[in-house]
Order: sequence, then structure tokens, then C-alpha cells
Amino acid sequence: MPVTATGARPTTPTLDEVAVLAGVSRATVSRVVNDSPRVSPEARRAVEEAVATLRYVPNRAARSLVTRRTDTIALVLSESNTQVFSDPFFASIVRGLSERLADTDLNLVLLAARGESEQEKIGRYVRQGHVDGVILMSLHSDDLLPDILAGAHVPVVLSGRPLDGRPVAYVDADNAGGAAAATRHLLSLGRRRIATITGPLDMVAGLDRLAGYRAALADAAPPGVPELVAEGDFTEAGGLRAMTRLLAEAPDLDAVFVASDPMAVGALQALRAAGRRVPEDVAVVGFDDAAVAATCDPPLTTVAQPLGEMTSLMVELLLDQIEAGERAVGTRVCGTTLVRRASA
Repeated sequence: MPVTATGARPTTPTLDEVAVLAGVSRATVSRVVNDSPRVSPEARRAVEEAVATLRYVPNRAARSLVTRRTDTIALVLSESNTQVFSDPFFASIVRGLSERLADTDLNLVLLAARGESEQEKIGRYVRQGHVDGVILMSLHSDDLLPDILAGAHVPVVLSGRPLDGRPVAYVDADNAGGAAAATRHLLSLGRRRIATITGPLDMVAGLDRLAGYRAALADAAPPGVPELVAEGDFTEAGGLRAMTRLLAEAPDLDAVFVASDPMAVGALQALRAAGRRVPEDVAVVGFDDAAVAATCDPPLTTVAQPLGEMTSLMVELLLDQIEAGERAVGTRVCGTTLVRRASA
């Protein structure tokens, strides 16, 4: 940077100096900097040349006061930090959102809150205007966040349909359809004592995947066949515990649909410890197509969600609301695909 005759560094160029050099008003410079369409091509060109000459850098704080925008969106996960950083599904979502926002001016902040006090803290953060919108994931039935964010009047998109059916924008996978396809695949292999390890039944993904399993069995099983159901928690340890319980209660089971891949890895450990061969004795199908599905022993047949498509749609629905300046209800449900590997 050049120095003045006294040897001092010059001050940072101002909006007024850009206006003088460009031969336009200060308001015109502001409109160009804030990418307003209400500027002639000639004026825009003059301002851009002046900005380049002076090396002017817009003051983002001042811009926020004018536009009331922070260029920041929050991904809020209703889980503990331990769960967020250990579950590969969340890592995939964060990676997908970051890639989707890479070519925009938007920043992404990650907030995890499972307890009531943490959720209220996030509510205060949002109401204070720190973010332009929120993508909300991993909701449980007792969560306060939907009501808190509704009261903050901030654009919101849910990952997963709302449990209570409230009118809100969301993007979801066809969880019930994917679970039904997984169960039908096990039936097509000739398996007849098919168990399931569910996700948490206070979450829509857990409920929908259980519903899909039940629907597929109802279409194929003779009346009176008991369900073999153990509730899990979407963790590897939870899958191990649930599989151990199922083997104790139904030692003759010959297949299991597991509602997440981490739980399926735990189920494989329990089956190995019990001396059961996979898939010869017990066939196993998971859900999510996480990276671990292809590398575990044996590689896991699973249900893939189109996470790239889903994250892109969540951003699209949120940006539509931010640009419109109001909350809107847009919904998308994405199809799932059965990925066949060695476990079933």
C-alpha cells in the first residue's frame, strides 16, 4: 500500500471517495455495492472501476444496518455435541450445505442444542438478528425449538417433516418407502422371521421407518405373526444393545432391518459375538448409506438417501424465504434407493 508524504499509511477508502471518483452519488455507490438492480449499466461500470482503483472494501457491518441482512444462516441440530460429532449422517449434511454455499456470500454456523436451556439460548441468538435463516434438524417430540423460532419470525426450513404437522417448509426423505423396500428385499430372499431395530420413536425418521417395515410385513406375513421390534437410538452402541435383546427374545430370527447404518454396525457386532453368520444365518439391511456401510464386515446392504439433493433443496427453500422477507411453506420429499451389498 502506498504511503503519504509524511510516511503515514493512508486511511481506508470511503464510500464518499468512491462516489467522487466514479462521478455518481453516494446512494448509487451503495446500490452497486449491495448488488441492487436499480442502477444503470454505465453507473455500475463507473463504480466498479472506482472500487478497483481505490481498493475499496465494503464495510459488512454497515451494510448489515442498511440491508438488515447478516449473510449468515444457522444449521441447528437438536442433539448433544457428542451425538452431532459422532454420527456420520450429520457430517454429511454439514459437508453438503458447505458445498452448496461455497459459491455464495453466505456463511454457515453450526449450533447444537438438546436441553431446554440450550434451546432457549439459541432462540435469543436468533431473535437478536445474528442469522438470516435457520435449517433445523433432528427434531424430537419434546423440542421447544419450532415454537421458539416461530416466535422469532425468522425463515426456517426443517430437515424432516414436522411431527405435529405444523405448516412449515421442510425437506424429507421417503423414510417409510425406503424401509418398506428394505423389508421387501429381505422377504424376497426367503427370510420370514424379520426383526427391526428402530430409531428413536420420538423422531419422525424413527416413526416413518418403523411404519415402512410394518407395512411391508403386513402385505406378506400371515395373520398373527408377531412383530420383532427393538427400539434403538441411531448409535452403534444402541444397535449392539438392541440386537442382543432381539437375539435373546427371538433366537430363530433370520433377518433384521436396522433404521441407521451406525446401528447396523453395532448389530453386526452382536451377531458376530453370538456366533451368527451374516448373511447365511441372519441377513442385515441398514439405512442412510453412510461411508461405514461399504467398509464394514460384511459390506452392508442399505437404503441411500439423496443427501446432496436434499441439502440443496433446503438451501433453496430457505433462500426463497429470505429474499421474499417472509416465512413460506414449501415441502419436498426425496426418493430413496436400495444399495445391495454382501450383508443381504
